[in-house]
Amino acid sequence: QVQLVESGGGLVQAGGSLRLSCAASGIIFSINAMGWFRQAPGKQRELVATITSGGSTNYADFVKGRFTISRDNAKNTAYLQMNSLKPEDTAVYYCAARKYNILPWGSWGQGTQVTVSS
Repeated sequence: QVQLVESGGGLVQAGGSLRLSCAASGIIFSINAMGWFRQAPGKQRELVATITSGGSTNYADFVKGRFTISRDNAKNTAYLQMNSLKPEDTAVYYCAARKYNILPWGSWGQGTQVTVSS
């Protein structure tokens, strides 16, 4: 049974930092690309960042230079380091996994709330 569990969300002031973690179980972590998505109230879910099984990364323009995605295959965990947070970063953040870097995002976590106060 695939399980992705996010942690690390919370309330932070603008300009602050948070690190999200996504612990995976029930999958062969090393062959999965991992992604972070977010959904703000009244908005559609949007892609934040991805990292392939080989470690290549991709970021949405609105987080470039501020967020860093990484992975530790030995710990079956993906991370999202978020710096210089803005109020508009407030959202529920979800991690997702997909096999072989190209299949659909088939596994999702339950989400963790990030709230940035001004």
